[in-house]
Amino acid sequence: MNEQYVVDLGEVAGAHVAVVGGKAAHLGELSRIEGIRVPAGFCVTTDAFRQAVAQVPSLDEQLDELTRVDPDDREAIRTLSARLRRAVEKTAVPDGVVEAVTRALTRFGEHAAYAVRSSATAEDLPTASFAGQQDTYLNVVGPEAVLEHVSRCWASLFTERAVTYRLRQGIGHRAVHMAVVVQRMVLPEASGILFTADPVTGHRRTATVDAGFGLGEALVSGLVNPDRFTVRDGEIVDRTIAAKQRAVHALPTGGTRDVVVDARQQEQPALTDDQVVRLVQLGRRIEAHFGRPQDIEWCLDGDGFHIVQSRPVTTLFPVPEADDQENHVYVSVGHQQMMTDAMKPLGLSLWRRTAMVPMHEAGGRLFVDVTARLAAPASRAPLLDLLGRGDPLITDALRTLLDRGDFIPSLPDTGPGGPPAGGGAPAPIETDPTVVTELVRRSETSVVALERDIRTKTGPELFDFLLDAFEEHKRVLSDPLSMQVIMAGMEATWWLNDHVRDWLGEKNAADTLTLSAPGNITSEMGLALMDVADAVRPHPEVVAYLQGVEDDDFLDGLAELPGGPEARDAVERYLDRYGVRCVGEIDITRPRWREQPAALVPAILDNVRNFPPGAAGRRFEEGRQKALRKEQDVLSRLRALPDGERKAAETKRMIDRVRTFIGYREYPKYGIVSRYFVYRRALLAEAERLARAGVLAEREDAFFLTFEELHEAARSHRADAELIRRRKDAFHAYQALTPPRVLTSDGEALNGAYRRDDAPAGALLGLPVSAGTVEGRARVILDIARADLEEGDILVTAYTDPSWSPLFVGIKGLVTEVGGLMTHGAVIAREYGLPAVVGVDRATRLIRDGQRIRVHGTDGYVELLS
Repeated sequence: MNEQYVVDLGEVAGAHVAVVGGKAAHLGELSRIEGIRVPAGFCVTTDAFRQAVAQVPSLDEQLDELTRVDPDDREAIRTLSARLRRAVEKTAVPDGVVEAVTRALTRFGEHAAYAVRSSATAEDLPTASFAGQQDTYLNVVGPEAVLEHVSRCWASLFTERAVTYRLRQGIGHRAVHMAVVVQRMVLPEASGILFTADPVTGHRRTATVDAGFGLGEALVSGLVNPDRFTVRDGEIVDRTIAAKQRAVHALPTGGTRDVVVDARQQEQPALTDDQVVRLVQLGRRIEAHFGRPQDIEWCLDGDGFHIVQSRPVTTLFPVPEADDQENHVYVSVGHQQMMTDAMKPLGLSLWRRTAMVPMHEAGGRLFVDVTARLAAPASRAPLLDLLGRGDPLITDALRTLLDRGDFIPSLPDTGPGGPPAGGGAPAPIETDPTVVTELVRRSETSVVALERDIRTKTGPELFDFLLDAFEEHKRVLSDPLSMQVIMAGMEATWWLNDHVRDWLGEKNAADTLTLSAPGNITSEMGLALMDVADAVRPHPEVVAYLQGVEDDDFLDGLAELPGGPEARDAVERYLDRYGVRCVGEIDITRPRWREQPAALVPAILDNVRNFPPGAAGRRFEEGRQKALRKEQDVLSRLRALPDGERKAAETKRMIDRVRTFIGYREYPKYGIVSRYFVYRRALLAEAERLARAGVLAEREDAFFLTFEELHEAARSHRADAELIRRRKDAFHAYQALTPPRVLTSDGEALNGAYRRDDAPAGALLGLPVSAGTVEGRARVILDIARADLEEGDILVTAYTDPSWSPLFVGIKGLVTEVGGLMTHGAVIAREYGLPAVVGVDRATRLIRDGQRIRVHGTDGYVELLS
């Protein structure tokens, strides 16, 4: 019976996490790597933990109470976790565990000094490190003291920080058990941390070593600043030697104390250069064994380096897989599509299959390899210009990489540079509104045909049909006429801004000249929801009913209320037109408004509260009149200039051109998501059939298979449940990662910077995309479903895709972390005349909700006023 309570570390393997916890499993694996020395010891297993906590009074009731706590309620977590911790510490260690631990100590040295270290089953995992969440005790001497500290380690499963971490990670308290590692103490001359990849930049060929004298607790506790060495490709490329005034040493009788370092030694490096390089070589061996970058704790004594812990670095953004060893530069697709959230595998594979360029996947996001186009001079400038108009920080990141001159090869112009993204400059077209009408007709006809033809398709036949549908999808998307119209509107905008600035000294004139341009389906979507509010507002019982809506079947209940049928019909009409949309709509796995109409209710109620009847029509007409007045003003001022008639005539042609074509800029995305909704319904129906047949545990498991894997499941009636589980865990981890704008094959993440000095001190820099200056209350909103806006608020968020446009009607300014001149938020901000600054790094963290700010939409910065 005793054997189940203790396992020697030398017998532990990585697969034993459920028995010995993550830390012990890693230590056991480390001890098997040739040339890696791990201090000897044993592990008190999770069986011992379960035996001990089974004796804790009312444990289940206390865990239930802890599970119900809000992760942000720090006081409740502090109280409940302290109570649990005391209860575990007071519980006597079971006799069988005492006997097993005592016997193990006899084998390793009964009166030797030990490190007693927590090893939870959810610790040091690839997706969650739990670093520092449980306790470690150093230099513990004697069986009684070891058993006491084993009990303390068990109790540390319920520290406030550990409980909060689990709540935020969505990990149940009952799902985690605690083992305890007991290892012979190493009394080191130096100790520290080794990262086998740069923890700041993510560069995989760069390692960093932090080192100090004595035990590593001096570094962990912040008692001293460490020496820091940066090693790349086996050479030290940077070093900082700190004045290490104190160190933590072990006491002969147990425990530790911090001591003053001899003045002659304080500024001596804790490691020699040779030792640093040798340590990094050991780290590379460990990294190769585990297959990913590691965060390694080490110590050095007279016998050499000992590794006392290694865990995966969970904060690094993954690198796209490549089938060669060449350098690659990847640009984020999400920063251009205004959706930087992680996507599920089915969503990723569908977007890749329907995209016009090859894409690479990493961290639940998509990237485009631009290496060849950057390397060839002929394609480099057009690419940088095009990407800069979408997001100038991407261009700055790429220029930073180019300026180094050591990563991107220089190819001759005849090399495989290819055309710039977007297909190059299209041939000019006439300013003819019927061109836009014809393009919309073509798209609508294609969607109708898709809906008609897919109805009878199921099983493998459905997937074969979809493969053909994806080709039609790309044909519609790549229609040369569509690209000509988009470029015509954008180029006319750029022409107006450039020439009016040069001739009249006025910035961003096109922002006003494009107000209420016809045919912009995204801005129409926001105004149409104001019309829905008009159908709701006259009926108090309908308003009260909507205020209590929680479920998506609320439309059925409207029929019973006075005015309810009219309100329901208005919502249904809106859903018929715009129900294909949702937040993050490029991911086919996201539910659409037609499926979750309750998502629209907060915006409807905001409109009811903030606007009078008929506001949509008046707002559109006010914008149109403002644009007309601006046109007359600009033309009048131009005519007064030398050669003014010619300048005015050219400008008038461009104004007509931009108002004819700029609204179409938003339509292709609508066409894409309209087709995506058809694909989604068909694939969900197929997933439902597979779930009923027992092939999938539940319908939504299909989202964690690629299109090809789901096709195979429909054909073979088999699906890999373990693969789906791993994909769910990975997706959960990816959600916590922030994707970089630019990523290299070395893992270096680059996000660019604004090289400007034209803003006040302390202002947050960004890209000016919609002219004007506005001051007001900032509302920092990350989830559109939780938006609570009042008229005059300034919306601050990470990104806005078209689904956010209904909120734009009720705000007076916009600040986003992601975006460019022609991304959706910028287009709609200009359409509604909202001063807007986008691409403001960390805006949602630097601006407090409710803070008063001033948005300079003409000059591209945000001032924090309170």
